[in-house]
Amino acid sequence: MPDETPPRREPEIVKSEAEWRRQLTPEQFYVTRQDGNERAFTHPYYSEKRPGTYHCVCCGAPLFSSRDKFDPGTGWPSFTQPISPDAIVEREDRALFMRRVDVRCARCNAHLGYVYTDGPGPTGLRYSLNGVALQLRPEVEVR
Repeated sequence: MPDETPPRREPEIVKSEAEWRRQLTPEQFYVTRQDGNERAFTHPYYSEKRPGTYHCVCCGAPLFSSRDKFDPGTGWPSFTQPISPDAIVEREDRALFMRRVDVRCARCNAHLGYVYTDGPGPTGLRYSLNGVALQLRPEVEVR
């Protein structure tokens, strides 16, 4: 039986550690470039309600829509699906004796958070993300 695993996509944007450190805050660098995580309930995006698009803080790629955001009560901004299947890359993470699925920006390989299978319909997925890895670009009201 042939291997059904899709080929790993290489990031389009590659920078040195020094370049990322100059561009990002220390917390953004820790989360996105060193696979860290912020503490639950600490980032304002957890309770953010404005409509808009959440972009990668590292490269600006659009990742998630506020239309797919929901509150699971976990303390992290959570979404049912990415803005497009090509926006993110998922990979198995077995760090700290756990088994979970790591979510990364497909464009620059920034660590965003994790995806779990306990979300609401229609996907049943919960993309639990670090707020510091995201940048909300609110929709502009047209009057």
